[in-house]
Amino acid sequence: MAQYLNAATLLELARAAEARASAPCPCMKTPLDGWQSQPLSLDETQFAEIGTLSTEDYAEPTFSEYLPGKTTYWSVDAPIAPRYFPYNRCAVWECKLCGRLYLHYTEGGGYFVDRRIRAVKAGLVEDVALPS
Repeated sequence: MAQYLNAATLLELARAAEARASAPCPCMKTPLDGWQSQPLSLDETQFAEIGTLSTEDYAEPTFSEYLPGKTTYWSVDAPIAPRYFPYNRCAVWECKLCGRLYLHYTEGGGYFVDRRIRAVKAGLVEDVALPS
């Protein structure tokens, strides 16, 4: 299993990635600021999985979402809250060319599977506790 990354570690990695990734890159061909179905044009070999936001315990992660204000799941300004859905099921990918970070998970519904991806923006990472 990939290394577990908590919110503080994800934030640290995101800040470092943003500091070094200033030039355009093929990973930016499609805007991925909010959740998107993974574009067919995205070359997965360009990425390395560097960790996971899924905890190592055997408890089922929550399906509760953290969406304050008027944000929605698809909003580009929706917070990245690692303890909440869908972040608690995400792999963290790093572009091998530019170092940008992306979240990746597979959404499974009744009759479909959708691979989704979202760019990690340090300013959106929030360490929000689950309600008791």
